[in-house]
Amino acid sequence: PPSFRGRMKVAIIPVTPFQQNCSLLVCERTRKAAVVDPGGDLELILAAVEEQGAELEKILLTHGHIDHCGGTAQLSQQLRLPVEGPHIDDRFLIDDLPQQGRRFGFPQLQGFTPARWLAGGDSVRFGKVELQVRHCPGHTPGHVIFFSPEYRLALVGDVLFAGSIGRTDLPRGDHATLLRSIREQLWPLGGDVTFIPGHGPTSTFGEERESNPFVADRILERAGPSTQRS
Repeated sequence: PPSFRGRMKVAIIPVTPFQQNCSLLVCERTRKAAVVDPGGDLELILAAVEEQGAELEKILLTHGHIDHCGGTAQLSQQLRLPVEGPHIDDRFLIDDLPQQGRRFGFPQLQGFTPARWLAGGDSVRFGKVELQVRHCPGHTPGHVIFFSPEYRLALVGDVLFAGSIGRTDLPRGDHATLLRSIREQLWPLGGDVTFIPGHGPTSTFGEERESNPFVADRILERAGPSTQRS
C-alpha cells in the first residue's frame, strides 16, 4: 500500500463478499489511526491495525450501504470508537442495516447513530492528520468523501471508480446528481489527486478525466447542460 510523504500511512483492506476497500489511515507521528468504511471482516481490519502498531481513534463512513458500514456497530462497541459520517441524508440506509443484512445473507447486523453526521465543508481529524469533507450525493443522498490536500489523496467511496462511476439505480440514487458531484466536488481538487474508490484499484482524477467512459471531460462536455448546476 502507498505511503504518502511519510506522515500518513494507508493500508487498503478488501472486506465482505463485495470486496469493498476498507482503508486504514495511520498518522505516523502519533500512531493514531482512523478506519474508513469497515463493512465487515473485522478480524482482517484489526490484524492490519496490529501490523501497523497503531491505535484506532475513530471510524469514518462515506455512506450507508451495507458493504461500507456493516461492521461499524460491532467495531464501535468493541473498541468504544466514535463514528463520524456519513451525511444525515443516509440515515434511512443505516436504520435499515438489519434488513439489508438479512437480504444479503450477512450475520445479524445492528443499526447505529453516528456521534457526528457530516456535511460539506466539515473536517475530520485523527492524530495530527486532518481531512476535508465534501458532500457528494448521487450514489446515495448522504454520500461524503474525505480529502487530504497535504497528501493529495481522496477516499471517494462509491462515487467514482477506475474506469467507472457509482450505481444510481439503488434507493434515492440519481444519475444527474452523481455527475454533478463528480464535476463540482471531485475535479476541482486537482488532476494529481490519487483516489481510493470503494471497490477495485486506485487511480487519479486526471486519469479519469482523460479516459473514464462515463465522466471524461469530452463525455461530460457532450452531455451538455443536464450535468451543469441548474
